[in-house]
Amino acid sequence: MIKILHFADAHIDMANYGRHDPETGLPLRVIDFLQSLDTIIQTALDEQVDLVIFAGDAYKDRSPAPTFQREWGKRIMRLSRAGIRTLLLTGNHDISPATGRAHAIQEFDTLEVPHVWVVNQPQFLTPDDLEGLPVQVLALPWVSRSGMMASLEIGGVEPDKIYEQLGGLLSELVQSWLDEADPNLPTILTAHASVEGAEYGSERLVRLGTDLVLPPALVKDKHLDYVALGHIHKPQNLNEGGHPPVIYPGSIERVDFGEVKDDKFFILADVAKGETRVTWRQLENIRPFIDLFVKLESDEGINQTLQSAFPAPEKLKDAIVRLVIEYPGEYEPLIDENALRSLAEDTFEFHLLKRRQMQARVRLPEGKTAGSLSDIEMLETYWRATNSDIQDERIQALNELAKSIMDDVNTQS
Repeated sequence: MIKILHFADAHIDMANYGRHDPETGLPLRVIDFLQSLDTIIQTALDEQVDLVIFAGDAYKDRSPAPTFQREWGKRIMRLSRAGIRTLLLTGNHDISPATGRAHAIQEFDTLEVPHVWVVNQPQFLTPDDLEGLPVQVLALPWVSRSGMMASLEIGGVEPDKIYEQLGGLLSELVQSWLDEADPNLPTILTAHASVEGAEYGSERLVRLGTDLVLPPALVKDKHLDYVALGHIHKPQNLNEGGHPPVIYPGSIERVDFGEVKDDKFFILADVAKGETRVTWRQLENIRPFIDLFVKLESDEGINQTLQSAFPAPEKLKDAIVRLVIEYPGEYEPLIDENALRSLAEDTFEFHLLKRRQMQARVRLPEGKTAGSLSDIEMLETYWRATNSDIQDERIQALNELAKSIMDDVNTQS
């Protein structure tokens, strides 16, 4: 039996909210992510795990600033110095679409950091590859469509059939690895990919489409003993109660309001042939996100209605808060934006989104039908219907811009 730690989707340079720390110069949101990463690394050391699997997406994009590379490198080097074998998969945020360009975690491979392996192409790792660790790992990092087509020698395929064929070829590749595998050793599959039927969040499921999607049968193969996934930020086990566990641990911090209700985890697992015990470790002190929505249907007591939507001050403190207001356009002067911002002054960051409702129906000029109007005449009708105070000069400028775009499109066609 070996003990592994599995995490994914670190995105440590996600600095899209908040201020900078005056002492370190780092964005405070980056510090949030690094604190979660520190917890994960310290747990690997304290538990003396045999193998750490990071299932992709160290950063938010493929060109991280050197400061963020330094912070990520510090943490991975702690594992290296402790002699903990570590697999780093490249995710879609880590690689460049251009052939031959270095990926975001290239330095660990280039410098041959001890006990650390970067996996940037499909690979079958045996105990010989893992310094004698009695386990075999089937690794599927994110590979761009062009890269996968080149490596698997796909050609002459209709664009809408490419991902379907890629999925079939990957299934064949994994099956060939399983045929080669030692039946007496535990087998782990790790992938940065979507799996059909996984949940993105808000009850939205992964389906076949314009992305490579792995079939459920591939990841639930009973020859596998643990499946370590990355790419989807919502934590979930796609084979609950079955063997093997098929786990997305999720991102290590909330990235945006799509994750407002998600707790954050990493995984400790004792893996043996035919039997795996999984422990979900919840990350504490995750920055709270609060998402508020108010639809105004009366002009009476508007500001009292909006202010009553806020939770208690202690819940607002240090949270990232969004208030979305939907209202008829004529209510605009009645909304006291300063009072709302005053209520949110102790938040980490406050976003106010005001959505003026469009008129329910656009009225056409007298005696005209939609079919009798030109594109520009239809646009002018739209401008006047949705912006009652718009000036004629503004309409003329918008129409001229729209006409130039239409002319360009028609010329290209």
